[in-house]
Amino acid sequence: MPVKVLVVDDSALIRQLITRTLGTERDIQVIGQAADGLEALLQIKRLRPQVVTMDVEMPKLDGIASLRRVMKECPVPVIMLSAHTTAGAKATMEALAAGAVDFVAKPSRAGQLTAMVADLTAKIRAVAGASISNMVPTMPKLRPTMVPMRRASGGKIAIVIIGSSTGGPAALQGIIPQLPANLPVGMILVQHIPPGFSQSLAEHLNRRSAVEVIHGKAGDEVRPGRVIVAPAGCELHFNKIGNRVTLKTAKSGEPVPPATFRPSVDQVITAATTVYSNKILGVLLTGMGRDGAQGMLKIKNSGGITIAEDKSSCVVFGMPKAAIDLGAVSKVLPRTKIAQEIVQIV
Repeated sequence: MPVKVLVVDDSALIRQLITRTLGTERDIQVIGQAADGLEALLQIKRLRPQVVTMDVEMPKLDGIASLRRVMKECPVPVIMLSAHTTAGAKATMEALAAGAVDFVAKPSRAGQLTAMVADLTAKIRAVAGASISNMVPTMPKLRPTMVPMRRASGGKIAIVIIGSSTGGPAALQGIIPQLPANLPVGMILVQHIPPGFSQSLAEHLNRRSAVEVIHGKAGDEVRPGRVIVAPAGCELHFNKIGNRVTLKTAKSGEPVPPATFRPSVDQVITAATTVYSNKILGVLLTGMGRDGAQGMLKIKNSGGITIAEDKSSCVVFGMPKAAIDLGAVSKVLPRTKIAQEIVQIV
């Protein structure tokens, strides 16, 4: 049976373009369209789509307000269409916090529509049938500031690297705010996200967390109590002088292949091993594809520790499953237990 999709956008042109393109896919069926949030609510209740694509900016009831009502009144996986602007990126993070499963960036110039729809198509397939309960971030009731750190690893772990893709922003909002400010190691977050959106993700997490969360740039130091969001669109490397480790970023002239991201989780882990050797804790969260599996295997085989998110809490059990199937995972845990496990290990 094809995946039933409702397309919501205030632009008739965008609605028609998306509908026409998705209509060429045998396993996807557009069953309706809506021009604003109020109409979307009515259509969702009447048509019962399996996935909704929704513009962030709409009249009458904007995308974020619409999303909140959808998740409350008629929950369904929602993929947001986001403007490639600073305001659009901030609104996107709000939408992900409100329960959107993922987003695609609208084309910023002619010729990008095909790539956008290809990304949208892949995400529709990935999230169809996903558990609604796994899409809404589980925020801690109290934000921890300082807790006793007993260094269970005996100093064996020097850095934590977390990789995530589809459903990742929601998962990260349930994990990073639970970490104490005096976390004794640094952390790198590698979230599959388009360029221009990773800074808003860092700012969003920083407002909700006791640990410092920053958007990485060349020269930033990896240090205890600091979480660095890898900047989207470039490779991430590390430079060590004495006991000080800083970031190096490298832009590539090569285009990013469809359905892949730069930096990749595998690339960042490989770069980290040149500096941290086996003193790495790797964590792989929800996401489609196989990125991170080889990196996790490298960590485990060298004597580091690896954790994969359990299927029960994943929006898309793709990346964790690939690592588990490869024998690259030390522990498999639901999202609600990962922050505690990180604290206990480091």
